[in-house]
Amino acid sequence: MARVLVVEDDENLRLVLQDNLEDEGYAVAVAGTAAEARAALADPFDLLILDLMLPDGDGYSLCRDYRAGGGDAAVLMLTARTLEDDLVRGFEVGADDYLAKPYRLRELLARVSALLRRAAGAARPTDRLGPWQVDRAARRIADDGGAEITLTRTEFDLLVYLMDHPDRALDRDTILDHVWGVEVVVDPRTVDNIVHTLKKKLGWHAAAGWRIQTVRGVGYRFGRA
Repeated sequence: MARVLVVEDDENLRLVLQDNLEDEGYAVAVAGTAAEARAALADPFDLLILDLMLPDGDGYSLCRDYRAGGGDAAVLMLTARTLEDDLVRGFEVGADDYLAKPYRLRELLARVSALLRRAAGAARPTDRLGPWQVDRAARRIADDGGAEITLTRTEFDLLVYLMDHPDRALDRDTILDHVWGVEVVVDPRTVDNIVHTLKKKLGWHAAAGWRIQTVRGVGYRFGRA
């Protein structure tokens, strides 16, 4: 059972988040201030949901100190600030993702699930893809003889995202949100171009043991033979 800490000063929002996360099967602790959060972080967590504005501090400082102390849980920031500088600052102090207020609850739950899956994948950093070893920690793809394929950051992130969601039809907008980011405006057909390039670079063929299948009118589905 994944352990989640919700740091939110609004009591109503805090309770709603706690109830819904517990309904999803997570073990949830809550904090309404930075001081309460620091005390709670004496225990290990898999994910922190961190409000940016707190009555006795801010989420930036809390996240920075948590990372400096060796904390490795995924961090999802909740923020009413959507200026680029604010978002960049959040990533610089160690946030993994952010969600602008007001947010849709279903989207928050989806992001929580995605972050926890990503963390689970990071614990198993190497994955086999046909003749290739995909090393997530090193962001490296090589065959057993050590020959490497050079992928761009976006190509690598897209490949890993598809691999982490096997046998699911993923629409282009969902892929764009998780690989490029919700604040980045990109033509959905860009996904098609990257998938085509990935298959070409990886030398995909019908007997490869995996495939990225086009789902007409939707997007793509990754599968293994």
